[in-house]
Amino acid sequence: MARNIHRLTDRQVKNATQPIGDGGNLWLYPEGQARLWVFRYSSAGKQREMGLGGYPAVTLAEARQRAAEARELRRQGIDPLEHRAQALAPETAPEVVPTFTQAAAAFIRLNRHGWNNRKHARQWTATLKTYARPILGNRPVDKVTTEHILTLLKPIWTTKTETAKRVQGRIENILDFAAARQWRDPANPARWRGHLDKLLPKPTKVKTVRQQPALPYQDVGAFLVELRRLTSVSARALELLILTACRTGEVLGAQWTEIDLPARVWTIPAARMKGNREHRVPFSDAAMAVIETLPRIVNHPYVFPGAKHGQPLSNMALLQVMRGLGYGIGGTRGDAVPHGFRSSFRDWAGEVSSFPNHVCEMALAHVIGNKAEKAYRRGDLFDKRRAMMQQWADWCAASGVTDAEPEASAVGAPERSCTPVSTASSIRCQ
Repeated sequence: MARNIHRLTDRQVKNATQPIGDGGNLWLYPEGQARLWVFRYSSAGKQREMGLGGYPAVTLAEARQRAAEARELRRQGIDPLEHRAQALAPETAPEVVPTFTQAAAAFIRLNRHGWNNRKHARQWTATLKTYARPILGNRPVDKVTTEHILTLLKPIWTTKTETAKRVQGRIENILDFAAARQWRDPANPARWRGHLDKLLPKPTKVKTVRQQPALPYQDVGAFLVELRRLTSVSARALELLILTACRTGEVLGAQWTEIDLPARVWTIPAARMKGNREHRVPFSDAAMAVIETLPRIVNHPYVFPGAKHGQPLSNMALLQVMRGLGYGIGGTRGDAVPHGFRSSFRDWAGEVSSFPNHVCEMALAHVIGNKAEKAYRRGDLFDKRRAMMQQWADWCAASGVTDAEPEASAVGAPERSCTPVSTASSIRCQ
């Protein structure tokens, strides 16, 4: 063991940007400006991690000493975490308790791989940095009180209600995590139910629900006619979004391996769905016209490639298309945004089509029914949804016909070809 420990130098510890090990199960985990010493070990077949304090308050030498003490406990068959829970006196607790920022970093590191995407992890970090760190950042996690929570939440509770509720929930999770790690008392000052709900107004009472601005379904056909004159890959992605009623992230993240062209089916894996459930999307004739004319770049997995090699179009790509046509918040032709086309589709489905409500909701990949109904409903009504999406495409094509544009009367998109050139960003469809 002696030859495999004490690998690190003070300089390496100070400049660490990723987890590094000193040997002997001692690790340093950096997360932004926070650095937490952790002793990793296995107990009863499960991996466990014991915090040893934050750097630089706990130096490399002190962390090594604490790790050595933990290894000695393991040699004696004693679980270090259980030993500390039994032996740690209140007056010595601050010595090993991390700050809120350090506890938050440890929580994010342990949970980020279970979150749907990297954006979610970035949002956690960004909101905590903006709203929690000024009040809680350098405070020992066991010293966070209800008054601290109210101090940071009250200024934004009525003006940024949705953000404030997310911040509250994230702090609650971090403090629960800290309690589980024996860093603080289990009583959680950020708990909503039975605590903060008595001190703050309910979010539904102060929040004005703002729906995503949508184009009236009667205007979607004419919008598609105009959209099909554009030659960019972004325009084709927006066209597919409209025809499939999918979310922006689902369309931009589409990969060729997800699409079965002979079967005319696009299967979006659960990991990319908001509800964490696989979603099969039937392609109408018009949707197939979009897919079949797109270029395929060698060794590029995405259906809608972006400017960066191996990456899809950016999240702003579809909104930029709409802005170019005069739409978007403050647009000269209206506030409609890409996500609003799901509302356009749902309004059409409810007011024009004759399909039942649950078929419409499944087309949008919404979870329907109570627990009992969901337990018995195993199918996804795929055949009915295929007919529905074809009717949606046909209706859009028919409603887009004008006297000035008789050529738009055919079902589906007009003929066009796409030619890949030197870079993905230069792909154009005609």
